[in-house]
Amino acid sequence: MARATFWVSLALTPVTLVVHYAFGVAGTPSFVLSAGALAPLAFLIGEATEDVAEHTGPGIGGFLNASFGNAPELIIALFAVRSALPNVVRGSLAGSVVSTALLVLGGSMVAGGEGILDRSSLLLQIGMVLSAALCFLVPSIPGWHGNPERHELYVLTLPVAAALLAAYLALTFFNLRRHAASHQTDPGEDARSLKDGLALLAAATVATAFVSEILVHSLDAFGHSLGLSQFFVAAVIVAIVGNAAEQGGAVVIARRGNPRLGAEIAISSSAQVALFVTPAIAILSFLVGHDLPLSFRPVELAAIAGAALVVGITVADRRSRRRKGIMLLVLYAAVVAAFGFAGDR
Repeated sequence: MARATFWVSLALTPVTLVVHYAFGVAGTPSFVLSAGALAPLAFLIGEATEDVAEHTGPGIGGFLNASFGNAPELIIALFAVRSALPNVVRGSLAGSVVSTALLVLGGSMVAGGEGILDRSSLLLQIGMVLSAALCFLVPSIPGWHGNPERHELYVLTLPVAAALLAAYLALTFFNLRRHAASHQTDPGEDARSLKDGLALLAAATVATAFVSEILVHSLDAFGHSLGLSQFFVAAVIVAIVGNAAEQGGAVVIARRGNPRLGAEIAISSSAQVALFVTPAIAILSFLVGHDLPLSFRPVELAAIAGAALVVGITVADRRSRRRKGIMLLVLYAAVVAAFGFAGDR
């Protein structure tokens, strides 16, 4: 039943494209359709990378999963940069880090219940998120006075982004070398062929690009129609939609009796956004015509750092418990409220 619902929901993609390009529908209806279409596309990208991983082995497969799992968010952000919406980009990135750390981990703990966590791995990755938040202070503090989009701040951003990206790539290279001996693969009977998996991955990514452009162009109208700030829509709604694959996958896996893997997915996704997606977008921003300084607002940095500290304390005893998950969900609700009160600049 769930599988059938998933494939039916994929029909939202052609419906969204036809409604927008053929009939010129924009505004709130366009936003709702594109947001709904992105969720199954995100799951499809995640499924396709898993199929490819069956043939390439765990090292390369893990790298592909990390890269393409965040493809929707990366694409949404680049379209927002091109549309000169820097607040939307920074808001969605900060919201993604926080939602995967609090909402997804909390949901995984509630769904999975009691279990043992990989404390060393989780603390290392959440420590990297906290380090990224501290690094973001370099271009952010000067941005709290004067124009936060000025070119000098982009100049300050570049070495910070390069350092974070280098740290992520170094860790990825380490993991690839660690799995270098895993050349022998045994694809499961249900796995697609490598050719089909790559074709599906490419098709889903292209479709995501078109739908993401529609989402970004309709975001402002959607926010106005509901009386929501552009920042709130980006930091909460767009962030959740862009991470649909990780969010759904982590909770489902935890519910199936593997809260350890669910927690790993949630925190690794948060770290990937902070150390890979965010600096990559900043470095690539000049290619789409607008520099993107990583000059985050105090509320964004406080949310990222606070989420990292709370998660670090939560996983320190290596135990997954439902009451911990509920606490994280309540904390995320508080962050959402803070984002709502913060408004736009």
